[in-house]
Amino acid sequence: MKIKKAGMKKPGGRIEYLLAGLVAAATFLVYLRTLRNGFLNWDDDRYIYSNQHIRSLNMSFLKWAFTNFDFSNWYPLTWISHALGYKLWGLNPAGYHLANIILHTVNTFLAVVLSVRLIEAWRGAALSSGAGFLEGRGKLIAGVAVGLLFGLHPLHVESVAWAVERKDVLYGLFFLLSLLSYIKYAEGTRPSGKAGFFERQYILALVFFALALMSKPMAVSLPLVLLLLDWFPFGRIFSMRSFRAVFAGKLPFIALSGLVSALTLMAKNGKVASLRWMPLSERALVAARSLVLYLWKMVIPLDLVPYYPYPKNVSFLSPEYFLPVVIVVAVTVFCLFKAKRQRKRIWLACWGYFIITLLPVIGIVQVSHHWIADRYTYLPSLGPFLLSGVGAAWAWKKAGVLKWQRALKAAGVTAALLAVLTMSYLTFRQIGVWKNSIVFWNYVIRKEPDKIAAAYYNRGTALEKMWKPEMAIADFNEAVALAPDYFKAYYNLGAALAEMGRFDLAAAAYEKAITLRPSSYEAYTNLGIVSIKMRRYERALENFNKAILLNPGFAFIFADRATVYAALGRKGLSVSDFRKACGMGDEDGCRYLKKMGF
Repeated sequence: MKIKKAGMKKPGGRIEYLLAGLVAAATFLVYLRTLRNGFLNWDDDRYIYSNQHIRSLNMSFLKWAFTNFDFSNWYPLTWISHALGYKLWGLNPAGYHLANIILHTVNTFLAVVLSVRLIEAWRGAALSSGAGFLEGRGKLIAGVAVGLLFGLHPLHVESVAWAVERKDVLYGLFFLLSLLSYIKYAEGTRPSGKAGFFERQYILALVFFALALMSKPMAVSLPLVLLLLDWFPFGRIFSMRSFRAVFAGKLPFIALSGLVSALTLMAKNGKVASLRWMPLSERALVAARSLVLYLWKMVIPLDLVPYYPYPKNVSFLSPEYFLPVVIVVAVTVFCLFKAKRQRKRIWLACWGYFIITLLPVIGIVQVSHHWIADRYTYLPSLGPFLLSGVGAAWAWKKAGVLKWQRALKAAGVTAALLAVLTMSYLTFRQIGVWKNSIVFWNYVIRKEPDKIAAAYYNRGTALEKMWKPEMAIADFNEAVALAPDYFKAYYNLGAALAEMGRFDLAAAAYEKAITLRPSSYEAYTNLGIVSIKMRRYERALENFNKAILLNPGFAFIFADRATVYAALGRKGLSVSDFRKACGMGDEDGCRYLKKMGF
């Protein structure tokens, strides 16, 4: 049942679209520097340039995209977007970056429109008597402020400048479209016995939500966000009966959220940290600290680091955990106190949105070795940004009634311009951090006070590809010194040492790698090759035999073993292995057979 609400007239002209377009254009210009960046050897390889699946856009690929859990998540729409990217521009990183920039630009436009719509709903629902500063120009000032913060804040560089974070800007697009569709649905209705499942805007909101979930599982928080909006600003929840009616309307959203949550946990497949290793009390302390740190980074966006290793020695008695708990509790109590007055509920609504949208990545369910990430704030930041926009509108209105209004307004405009220019500069500079793997890992190593083994390993692999084995060896040695159980670091250390002709040290590195992962046929194979270089043929034969037991379908191992048999004078066994290699498609095996007269 639709009910017209007082003050809900659709404004003519929609000047907010023009302003949103200008803010989006400024965002696009600042991010153009990203087009000069390349790929990184941090997930860009697995997701894009080494991913054979995205190189064909057919039914086989679509089946893989919707059933693949190899990357510890389920986001088929993100895979489809990468496959479309490969179809359009191959492995040119500029194309992937351009797509991210465009998506972020559109999201910035939507952020302005969404902010204005929410403020209109707040004013129109007659809940905000006393908030007249948001009338007319006020709501536009608030919307533009939110858009500038969202589009130009350095905290969002990671979501845009990192090619693999397509999932962030893609889910952000559909999340915002779902919110806007739901606002259109909710602003003209009141709860009744019917959920309104078949209304056009409701269906659009549900479809956009499904697309957001297929882009990134972090969208699972949307049903709670919609319930929050029903409480404020729409005022559709005002009793237990009204809550039941509104909740019934969220059941399709909740069902989709539950399904994707289950798929995500299935995809993690044992990667979720156990409570024995990481107690719930410790996770709660880390979660409180992360909430406060995210807010701090929104205010002071300096020293942003792409990798934040999980903290050690977590204790409530430590000031770095005790104080955040106090701050979180104090802010929550403050917002609850303000919520007693309907027009002040915006405080609790924005704070609640911030926490709800961060819940999937706050660390209660810990699945990675880092505890926070700048990219996690991409949509959650809209809560604090909306409060900031409302504050800017209030300050503008307040300046208009004071004695020195012209001077105060001029000072306010100057301060706003300085803030925008500062943000743009910091964002422009932060984009440069993502230029290439060497620049990126140099930055991480320089900025992170605790040494990170993964940073040295990844820089080492980048140096190895640049044919700088000596420098790569130094980084791999640093990585294994920091993490003695780092299999990949020992494996790549062995490869770099072998390239330098240091076969004895390479063999030792491979042996350590095999100790850490006895199922690695690659390590056995490389150890066999190094043994050949050292003329230790019996040892090479032993390693090739173990590699074949682990992977009898790898043709190159048979060809390598055949060369060992030849060196040991066992011609019959050598010919047999070359035949196996040739039959499995190894051209070198076929060539050796011809050379031997077979």
